Amino acid sequence: MPSRRHRATRALLPVEAVPIATGSAQLVVDAERPELVTLLVNGVPSSCLDLDDPRYLEFEYHQQMAAVVDLLPPGPLRALHLGAGACTFPRWLDSVRPGSHQLAVDVDDVLVRRVRQWFELPRSPALRVRAADALTTLSGMAERSWDLVVRDVFAGDATPRELTTRSAAEQVRRVLRPEGLYLVNCVDRPPLPLARAEAATLAEAVGPVMVVAEPAVLRGRRYGNVVLAAGGPGFDLGRLARALRVLAVPARLLDPGESADFARSARPIE
Repeated sequence: MPSRRHRATRALLPVEAVPIATGSAQLVVDAERPELVTLLVNGVPSSCLDLDDPRYLEFEYHQQMAAVVDLLPPGPLRALHLGAGACTFPRWLDSVRPGSHQLAVDVDDVLVRRVRQWFELPRSPALRVRAADALTTLSGMAERSWDLVVRDVFAGDATPRELTTRSAAEQVRRVLRPEGLYLVNCVDRPPLPLARAEAATLAEAVGPVMVVAEPAVLRGRRYGNVVLAAGGPGFDLGRLARALRVLAVPARLLDPGESADFARSARPIE
């Protein structure tokens, strides 16, 4: 059951679009599941969260990322999220890895304030939400300070190019601990030129790469999300592949060797 405070907060959620620094934000409540709320930023779905259950992930790419994170050694994590939105994934991580310390950054200061007002998010130090530029934040971080870095940054429906380059990936490698993991949400169209180029970039700058996506996306049949996972400890790839296959929308795993083939025709992004 939702808390009394949370029920009161839910009643105050706006029903119309509201201005933010980068345009507008709107909350859309699911007609059949009123606890499920989607945040639209300038008309584009940015986040979806269950107000009552922080462990519920609606977006398929979030489910895929969660399957990868589940294979990390047990215990709290230090996690940096480049791109905050409604903090769906940080909220999930706080629930499944209690004691974690997280920082989520978003360039839109108004959205950051509104999200804190709208949703019952973990408080600092469990989760800090900061209005800041993602690349500037990354560049200012101490070496080997994070177990997990998640990149989920979009301007409209595209990731800013400066966050896809070798230089940005090298900054991620610098701030990750030795067995740290970098997760990237890449949205691409057939024949997936950006996803292939990003996989090539991460393999050179961060470490071994795994590629996760729905089979139709990997076959180049449609537009969609491609999750790239770079670095990390030695994963049980069979266990991960099984976890991805049993998702509500099954996903396919390309292991590091298959990912190298996937990226063979691409050049790293300079």
